[in-house]
Amino acid sequence: MAPTEFPHHASDRPADLSERLSDRPAVAVVGPGAIGTTVAAALHEAGRTPRLYGRTARDHLQLRHDGGSVVVPGPVGIDPARGAEPADLVLLAVKATQVEAAAPWLAALCRPGTVVCVLQNGVEQEAAVGPHAPGCAVLPSVVWFPAEARPDGSVWLRGPARLTLPDVPAAAVVREALRGTRCSVELAADFTSVAWRKLLQNAAAGLMVLSGRRAGVFGRADIARLALDYLREGLQVARAEGADLSDEVPREIVDGFRSYPADLGTSILADRVAGRPLEWDTRNGVILRRGRAHGIATPISEVVVPLLAAGSEGPG
Repeated sequence: MAPTEFPHHASDRPADLSERLSDRPAVAVVGPGAIGTTVAAALHEAGRTPRLYGRTARDHLQLRHDGGSVVVPGPVGIDPARGAEPADLVLLAVKATQVEAAAPWLAALCRPGTVVCVLQNGVEQEAAVGPHAPGCAVLPSVVWFPAEARPDGSVWLRGPARLTLPDVPAAAVVREALRGTRCSVELAADFTSVAWRKLLQNAAAGLMVLSGRRAGVFGRADIARLALDYLREGLQVARAEGADLSDEVPREIVDGFRSYPADLGTSILADRVAGRPLEWDTRNGVILRRGRAHGIATPISEVVVPLLAAGSEGPG
């Protein structure tokens, strides 16, 4: 199965599911980091405050934005065995490196028919999360918003918040839950192409980790050239995986980085600075792995991926 195809259980009983969840579904957010806090705040502002679960006990979350801030009341539950009631919709906002650790939450929160929307990077979300949520509709997503965790525990949202989901019936549950909030939801008939385009953008951001610099580094002509070459080899892999992406995509992505504020970071850079495990395999290794499977040469990936892996895992 291709990484962005969906098993039949993702759209089972669409009419019954939509009707059952249309009236104030019980929503849980697992992983109240930058992405989880943004979505939780969007729901809270609309009077749909979700239940919060994560690794660290907190009595509230705070989202800062240009217009002010939103405080989401807690608590953040930290023990799946205590007080975690099944939900209709689970927004799984942990990183790809934390899926196994989040499995007890999925076991506690999911029941047959629960929709699990995976708010994380990559094109292999359903394959990674599906085994931990049997009988549930597991939806991948593409997250399009610049949210950064701040040292004081708050999250800074630096632009509009938007999610893209595959256009399958279960996605209507997520769209309805977020309707009218600061986090818009769009459905894509060709989700494979959207997901791989974002994957290429995330892969290029790996150069920020290797250089130890934020978005301003793409203002260097040499880094821009390297990023273009890297993205062009990734584009070949994306097309082999079924993505319909034009030759202009690499240039568009690099131009996008060059247009960002010079101090704009990325989650994988923040993890490197903090000494946390990196999503190197989800964001970069997948291009190397899939390229090899298709017999596509990826010489830049052959260098970038081991360096990112070593930076994440050592030794040394």
